[in-house]
Amino acid sequence: MFKAHIEIKLKKGVVDPEGKNIEKTLHLLGFDTVKSVHSQKVIVVELDAASKEDAAAKVGEMCKRLLTNPVTHDYTVVIS
Repeated sequence: MFKAHIEIKLKKGVVDPEGKNIEKTLHLLGFDTVKSVHSQKVIVVELDAASKEDAAAKVGEMCKRLLTNPVTHDYTVVIS
């Protein structure tokens, strides 16, 4: 069994409304030293595969078909 950690973030230049809202709220709460906030998502998938390479290929296909939007997202995968 393998575990895939998939980190999904917005591409450079794509507006991050969640990050902006968090930044604004932190400022309202008095955290004036915060310069910027960017949100990311981590998805952990456990899967059976013949090898680490096979697991990486399957997870890559999952990302392309469901987990990410290639227009707005970049992602990295770490298999353990």
